[in-house]
Parts: sequence; C-alpha cells; structure tokens
Amino acid sequence: MSRRSRPAACQHDGVSQQIRSAPVLGNVGIAPPEVAELRSIGLSAGLDVIGVTTAEPFEATLAEILRRREAGLHADMQFTFRNPERSTDPGRILEGARSMIVGAMRVSAPRLPDAGPGWARIAAYARNDHYGDLRTALEAVAGRLNAASFTARVVADDNALVDRAAAVRAGIGWFGRNGNVLVPGHGSWFVLGSVVTDAALPVDQKVVADGCGTCRSCIDGCPTGAIVEPGVIDARRCLAWLVQAPGDIPLEFRRAMGGRIYGCDDCQEVCPVGRADRSAEGSTDTSADVEAVKVLAAADDDLLARFGRWYIAERDPRYLRRNALVVLGNTADANDPSVGRALTENLNASDPMLRRHAEWAAAELDRADLLDGSTQ
Repeated sequence: MSRRSRPAACQHDGVSQQIRSAPVLGNVGIAPPEVAELRSIGLSAGLDVIGVTTAEPFEATLAEILRRREAGLHADMQFTFRNPERSTDPGRILEGARSMIVGAMRVSAPRLPDAGPGWARIAAYARNDHYGDLRTALEAVAGRLNAASFTARVVADDNALVDRAAAVRAGIGWFGRNGNVLVPGHGSWFVLGSVVTDAALPVDQKVVADGCGTCRSCIDGCPTGAIVEPGVIDARRCLAWLVQAPGDIPLEFRRAMGGRIYGCDDCQEVCPVGRADRSAEGSTDTSADVEAVKVLAAADDDLLARFGRWYIAERDPRYLRRNALVVLGNTADANDPSVGRALTENLNASDPMLRRHAEWAAAELDRADLLDGSTQ
C-alpha cells in the first residue's frame, strides 16, 4: 500500500484548525508571511487541511520505529525504517529548520462493488497521481516562503520524513488504530506532505484527541490479522506491503489477497470515521480495476509507463505479473480461454517465481490439465 495512508482561525471542508497569527521574526530579522496567507495559498492550490508545527525532532517516533524494527515488524520494509535517525529529524532535510507546514489532500475513494472475475483492484491512493497533486500544492506554499527570502523544502511520498507523526503534531488528526492519521469527521482518505522551512512560524501544539474510542472495526476487519495492537502493523502480514515486497507472495496469504494487485484498503474501508463523506462520492471509479490477463500480456515498458509511479520492488514489472497471477487464482473464470492462455504462458515462463505463482493459480482454479507436475 500502502501500501498510504491533516492553528489564525480557519475552517475548511468542515475541519476546524486554530493557529495564533502573531508573526515571529526569522533569523534574518524578516517577518515571515502570515500563516493565514500560507493557508489560503495551500487551500487554493488543493490542500484540504493545513497545520503548522515546529521542526523539532520526533524523538518518541524514533524510539517507536526502533522498537518495531527490533521486533521485526517492518519485514525488511525500508522507507522511514531505513534511516530513522534521519526521517525523524526535519533538521536533516533543511539545516536551520524551524517550522513545518503540514498539508493533507483528500483521496477520492468511493465505495465500490467487488471487482469482476479476473479483474484486479487497485487501492484508492494509487489509482491517480495524488502525490503529484499534493506536491504541486505544497510547492505553492513553499514558493511564497522562498519569495519572502526564506528557505523551504517540500517533502512528500519519500523516506525523508515521518509524515504521519508530523500531521499528528500539527493538529491535523490522530493516530487511528489502523495506523493511519484520521482527520476528524473525514477519516484517513488523505495523502500527507510537509513544507520544511527556516521561517519561525507561530504554531499551536494542540493535539487532536483520539476519536477511536472502543472501536475495533479495523483490527477485526483486517483479512490477515496484521494489526497486532492498536496502531501497530506487522508488515509481515500486511497485504499492502506483501504486494510490494520482492520474492514470492507467502502461501498463507495468497487467498487473502483476493483480487488485489496493488495496495489494500480494508482497514480504511471498515472505519466509520468519514463514512458519510465517502457515501456522497458516488459509486464509480474507472481507475479502480485492471484486467489481470492484460497485465500479464503487457510489455515491461508499457507496465512501467502506466504504473511506474507505484513502489515496485526493484523497479521490476515481474512483481506486477506475480500479483496478477494470484488475482487470477483467486477470482478468474477457470473456463475463460484468455485465462488458460495466460496461465499456460506463465507455467512455461523462464522466471521460476512466475512459474510457481502460475502453478498455484492453476491449482486454485482446478486446472490440473495445465499442470505438468506438483503445485506449490
């Protein structure tokens, strides 16, 4: 999925934030732009929620990352686990950093029926280039700071910053039990990013209260039991990571993958926060599904041209084909000639990983006629 998944008085899209508006002089004695102006720029550029916080290191987050890594919960996942001392310190992004403007942009995620036989489901955050739009909006905010003789760096969808911790500290939302940031009244259907700057901006460190209460919808609704305690995900069991990870999809999780080719939205789908928003979005999304047999038939260059913005292990399209084979085994019409042809081609592929997944898919579809040997 992932793999995802927010203070002058202002209210936008039903989410209220409060920021003191008195200017604070920067290092060079120049007053930075008013927070209200920066917010107006960001909202006009497409951000839905904006908060401001300091650029102090996230010490508690660092300790938690190290704890989870020691426990093996990261499953060799890199991202902010690779160098947590860096990703938890905004000063590593910009020397002299003093403030961060954190932005959240809503991801359209209408409730959809299950994908049809042989069709692969793409997680909501990955269907369109939401992070590209997010970066453009954040760059508009950074541009105003740069024009005022301050330095500002945009951080979005990379390993440089713990974006969820930044959003929580900026008062955008709270850490939900599914590990995502939940924006009050709107849920976790947002992408997050920050502008790190040497401008000293006024902030309000008011934290959004935990709104999960006793709800266990995400914990109980995870198809693989990956939420091992509130807010803690075991990536070794998380489908959003497993479809991105290199190597074989573990046998014990292949059926749970269902029709997913990239990402998993289940822990967000069942969350009651923001459910009314999603119900108002309609019921169609033409970018939600792709035919698995077409993924298997496509050339490498074509797959990277279409899906290259995704995190694909080793930038190798064979991992998309691996996922597509699992989708066929779980959802395809066994009597569809195009499915038989796709399985036959991959049963004879030069890549042992694709052969293993094709054997599994053929066995799941009771297509023993396609198999020469034992299944895996």
